[in-house]
Amino acid sequence: MMKLATYAALVGSAAAFAPAQTGRVSSAVSETKADLETLAAKANPVVKFFDPLNLAEAEFWGTSNEATIGFLRESEVKHGRVAMFAFVGYIVHANGITWPWPMTLSGEPFPQVSNAPEAWDAIPEAAKWQIMLFVGFLEAWRESQGTHYMKGGKIGYFPDFDAKYIPGGALNLYNPFPRKDIAVMSDEQKEKRLVAEINNGRLAMLGIFGFISEGATEGSVPALKGIISHYDGDVMAPFANSIFPSFPALN
Repeated sequence: MMKLATYAALVGSAAAFAPAQTGRVSSAVSETKADLETLAAKANPVVKFFDPLNLAEAEFWGTSNEATIGFLRESEVKHGRVAMFAFVGYIVHANGITWPWPMTLSGEPFPQVSNAPEAWDAIPEAAKWQIMLFVGFLEAWRESQGTHYMKGGKIGYFPDFDAKYIPGGALNLYNPFPRKDIAVMSDEQKEKRLVAEINNGRLAMLGIFGFISEGATEGSVPALKGIISHYDGDVMAPFANSIFPSFPALN
């Protein structure tokens, strides 16, 4: 599976040669189609604005167009961040890399698997619940703090944990181990890194879907044929033995 790591490195290196974009950062949140067009030109000067479904003109759930764009922007940043974790995690598990200690308190070792979905299947259901509840807590914290992203709040911002209630430090996700170079970044540097994050997130979303597709159907992603091992499980049904049986329509 070291071929997989090599392939990922090549994909990542391609992004390093994208033209750097500079300019002042506006204090306003990108909430209009014009703002999206400006961002698109910075993120990809070749393709620029691409919206075949006209989502930039939509009004979801009876809200305004500006609120809808805020929702779509936040969703892209959030899913891009999750996909970057997933992309790296898939490569780690596919190469058999695990923590050196047991997976459970009872001493059960981490499973030796050939792909990440098999690792997820091997996790005890109690551990899956812990993961789901922790992610749910993060979602609730993001939604409840400060100005909401559908009402003009900062896109992609995750509020720090108040030290009065939850110890901060490593739980404050953007800069868990405070670095001076991050604290003193210029507006141009911040803008460049935010655009890079969007591009990396888009690549990661394509990448993880490529891994999963090739695992499910051999040859569906020719560049990954022979690199990604086949997966016979159901990656979208983590609680198939507990929750889903209670819904007759799903059986």
